[in-house]
Amino acid sequence: MFFREKVSEKLRYLEISLNYLKNRRNITLEDLQSNYELRSAIERNFQIAIEAAIDISEMIISEEGVEMPETYREAFLRLGEMGVVPKDFSARLAQMAGFRNILVHQYGELDLNKLLEFLKTKLDDLELFSGYVKEYLRSKAGD
Repeated sequence: MFFREKVSEKLRYLEISLNYLKNRRNITLEDLQSNYELRSAIERNFQIAIEAAIDISEMIISEEGVEMPETYREAFLRLGEMGVVPKDFSARLAQMAGFRNILVHQYGELDLNKLLEFLKTKLDDLELFSGYVKEYLRSKAGD
């Protein structure tokens, strides 16, 4: 039961952040350039959402007794290998790990065009991830 509760808690963080981000999908590059607070909030919510997805991935991998990956990118790919998410989808998710590293470690100045692109095109992937995890939890309920 502890596993399910921890995953559910992380799913809540993911969904709260996703809701914030989805409500800001229509912002412009100019909005990001001129509004530091908005940009910071979007960056932080992306970080929270991606880290929640990484944590969930690692929890599932551990729960299944599969060898832990060395990188966050590999954690998403491992879920594809395990059949928790489709393999082609896991490759799309793996891109999120790189974006998370840019957000967290601030490798140079964050490309606001990239931030805007992720805001407009990648939220659905995180939402799909949440759905696959819920499906996985339902399938484990019968175990």
